[in-house]
Amino acid sequence: MTPLTVAVEGLATDVQLPDGDGAFPAVLIRTPYDRRRHRAELRGWARRGFAALVQDVRGRHASPGEWHPYENEAADGATAARWIRRQTWSNGRIVAVGASYAAHCALALALDAPEDARPDAVIAAVPVLGPAETAREPSGVERLSARAGWWAAHGDRRDSDEDALEKALAADPGLLAHLPLIDLPVRLGRSLPSWPGLWGHRERGRLRARARHAGMPLLAVGGHHDHFTEDTVTLWRSWGGPSARLLMGPWGHGLVAAPGPDARPAHRVSLGELYARWARLALAGDLACGHRGAVGLGGSPLWVPADVEGEPRTENVRLLHGSSFTADPERPLASQQLTVPTDGTPDRCLLVTPPLPRPLDVVGAAEVRLRATADTPSADWAVHLVALSPEGAAERLAVGVVRREDPPGPAAEFTVGLGRLARRLPAGTRLRLEIAGHHFPAHARNPHTGDDPVTATRLLASRREVDPWHVALRLPVLRTRPMPTDPVQEILR
Repeated sequence: MTPLTVAVEGLATDVQLPDGDGAFPAVLIRTPYDRRRHRAELRGWARRGFAALVQDVRGRHASPGEWHPYENEAADGATAARWIRRQTWSNGRIVAVGASYAAHCALALALDAPEDARPDAVIAAVPVLGPAETAREPSGVERLSARAGWWAAHGDRRDSDEDALEKALAADPGLLAHLPLIDLPVRLGRSLPSWPGLWGHRERGRLRARARHAGMPLLAVGGHHDHFTEDTVTLWRSWGGPSARLLMGPWGHGLVAAPGPDARPAHRVSLGELYARWARLALAGDLACGHRGAVGLGGSPLWVPADVEGEPRTENVRLLHGSSFTADPERPLASQQLTVPTDGTPDRCLLVTPPLPRPLDVVGAAEVRLRATADTPSADWAVHLVALSPEGAAERLAVGVVRREDPPGPAAEFTVGLGRLARRLPAGTRLRLEIAGHHFPAHARNPHTGDDPVTATRLLASRREVDPWHVALRLPVLRTRPMPTDPVQEILR
């Protein structure tokens, strides 16, 4: 089956109808990533009785106009939804579906469009909530490499070049280290007029606030290894519609197509089949009210209910070295580095737990509390949590970064959130805690001058002191063996 391509108010849209006559519920996907990539997905929805539509957003691929991320999605989505409801093949019911930026399009339609254009249900996978949420951590620290990669691939252009940043880094390995970061487009060799404006977005939580007033069911899907894990869970918890379901597995941004190192065969889920069955129940009003879901416990075959949370427990840590270290932005701690240097001036504080005497199930938000000092007026604190297997293999479990502007001299006490974990750690595992001043290039370097890291042109080294007696690693630990659940049954009830 080849979809029919039509122009909906000028925007290129593929339409795939089920076989036979009748009025059908519709699935609407709006994407900047080329609608032609979704043709197999359209056929899958059509086989299950849905009219399936995918649209290139304004200014992308075959759709005319100018591409301004996050600006036109509610209005253009509303136009598409009204068009669908006027068609003879439509029964008037619409499910807005999307992953990543396409999930933003679905949520903007559900939460920002006029009432008559809103969908009847929403499936939002690895959702992008807004520019501020993608560009910065909650503390304000800039997410550099992910945003540079996305803007290089998709920003201010009609088509996409997925490997644009990788090719640029191959030609200039120090590309992201050049200052100021605001001039990155010059070094990429092409115009990116929207790049500076990205960093002006600081207001977080707008869609989350509107989600409290949502009037339709939600299925939120995410991965423990995704950039937007916290946003996915927050969206689910905030959702005010009649029902909200969460499916969270040990996956990356590509979900089941990108399993993490802790994924097991039991974490393979047929998302297409699950989406269609959930959509049928959601449109029929046959889902139980309330917030439910399932979370895959990495490192084990188990799924547990989404409302399961461990109790905070402080793990004993001892200092290995580096209670005094230098955070030098000229030689920042590398984001992907798992090896630890054993000579030279320390560039991090390194602590470790004893081997775990028994397996540990960790489910929920982890954090590190510490007392520390920086001799510069602005300082980032990056905390890496690494699991060391009994065989000596290292695997990063979590990273947290905060920005502090404390007076130089007196020690400050603060907390660094490490995000959500859902993991079984085997007996004999040791946990290594690295406290550093940078996490580059995943995050921009703090110049330590008090200047904006995006426009700074001068870098200073920062001397750090960590009080090892006041470092507390707090993990959400399940006190008893978790009760397993079936993820499909949990989502569909």
